[in-house]
Amino acid sequence: MHSSSIYDDKAYTSPLTNLSILQQQPTNIWCLYLSSYYVSSIINLDFMEQTALENSPPPAPLAPPPKWPPSFNHTALYSELQTQWRITVPLVAMNLTWFAKIAITTAFLGRLGELPLAGATLGFTFANVTGFSVLNGLCGAMEPICGQAFGAKNFRLLHKTLVMATCLLLAVSVPVAFLWLNVDKILIHFGQQRDIAIVAKKYLICLLPDLIITSFLCPLKAYLSTQNITIPIMFSSALAVALHVPVNIFLSRAKGLEGISMAVWITDFVVMALLGLYVLVAERRKGGKWKEGGWWEQGIGEWMSLLKLSGPCCLTTCLEWWCYEILVLLTGRLPNATESVGVIAIVLNFDYLLFSVMLSLATCASVRVSNELGANRPKIAYRSAYVSLVISILSGFAGGSTMAAARGIWGPLYSHDRGIMRGVKRTMLLMSIIEVVNFPLAVCGGIVRGTARPWLGMYANILGFYLLALPLGVVLAFKLGLGLGGLLMGFMAGVVACLLLLLVFIARINWDNESDKARMLTCNQQELYNQDNEEEHTNPKPIHTIA
Repeated sequence: MHSSSIYDDKAYTSPLTNLSILQQQPTNIWCLYLSSYYVSSIINLDFMEQTALENSPPPAPLAPPPKWPPSFNHTALYSELQTQWRITVPLVAMNLTWFAKIAITTAFLGRLGELPLAGATLGFTFANVTGFSVLNGLCGAMEPICGQAFGAKNFRLLHKTLVMATCLLLAVSVPVAFLWLNVDKILIHFGQQRDIAIVAKKYLICLLPDLIITSFLCPLKAYLSTQNITIPIMFSSALAVALHVPVNIFLSRAKGLEGISMAVWITDFVVMALLGLYVLVAERRKGGKWKEGGWWEQGIGEWMSLLKLSGPCCLTTCLEWWCYEILVLLTGRLPNATESVGVIAIVLNFDYLLFSVMLSLATCASVRVSNELGANRPKIAYRSAYVSLVISILSGFAGGSTMAAARGIWGPLYSHDRGIMRGVKRTMLLMSIIEVVNFPLAVCGGIVRGTARPWLGMYANILGFYLLALPLGVVLAFKLGLGLGGLLMGFMAGVVACLLLLLVFIARINWDNESDKARMLTCNQQELYNQDNEEEHTNPKPIHTIA
């Protein structure tokens, strides 16, 4: 009788049915049998896979990498121009109303006399340098976060950032308020006259509520503008300025200097109340966005992202604002200081009008770039940056030409002194050249802010203004005796250097990488968890078992 063997056909083809026979064999034969069975199985599987690959059609060719820079068609460019127009025009109107408010306040202060005007002007300058520039700069961190969050439709992050920015500004307002309360001691320490310092303190004490109001107002403006909602900001600002005149008339008669100071924060409070009401009512009607929640769910990660951006944004804004204040201070050291200070003050008043347009274009560029990066559309983000730069160059030439054309009529509006009128006419011609560069410089700052890299603007400001413009201006003005023209020539060199540096930064931006970074910035852990679950359900992982 022939005994069953591991090499029999039955034993090889159906090993499980001959388990009882195999178990009776020696251990080494059992192991040899299993090894030969699994090796042959692997060989058969490899042969089947190789045959399937040979019979399968050739794989489709890979798609070519995206072309950079992408080509633009006229329809896309026209659509982008329309979008930026809808954002920019209301922002220009809003900024113009802000400067109109300053002009109205100055006019009412001038009616009180020379001392109240000098003291309040000095106090307001101190408030800008130590308070409002800091709060506005810190709030600049909202633009990249909220802009990219809106592009990614992450409304929870939008809500979180609004609350966090408001809390941050309120916290910073506390040490600023202590500075304002001691402004008289600070000014006297730096050589200011005692009577002017006391008036400045009186003006700032009545302006203290504006710190709290600004801590709410700035985040509300950024929250709405990053969602391309600018019409409510424009109308609320216009209404507040319309109320600013009657409020000043009433309070200046009732309280004098203190009343005019109170009118400033009352006007800001009107804007804040209207925008807050809009967010509560109009946003709530949209349903889905409001129900996203996230208002009080801030984590350490969100706070760190905000603080990481708020520092460079604040320094960039403050360095730029402080540089012009230093320019005025240096002008006061020139041989003919009285005339020179009067000239630069009149010229800067025209510059403030152009600055309202620059600031609006920069905000629009930041919003458009951040929105498209958050929506994972790097090509459109690049197109938005390109269109913004072209608009800024054209606006720069238009602004500079306007200033040059108005140099003969602007000076007589403020003074009939022949020396001052000649100085204004000469200085505005030089300043018009600076404005041609200032427009694209401001927009470049908005672009790098939209990519969540505001420290590039900070480095450019430090190099251009503080390491080049101010030292060169001092040498030209005081060593070579060029006066105010020398200071402005130094500023011209610094602005050009700053612009070239930012253009190099922007030219080296990898827009695909920036889009990926924006996704990581705006994507929360819950979204990543949901995506992982979807991938697991769509492509389940193979389960390995051992028989």
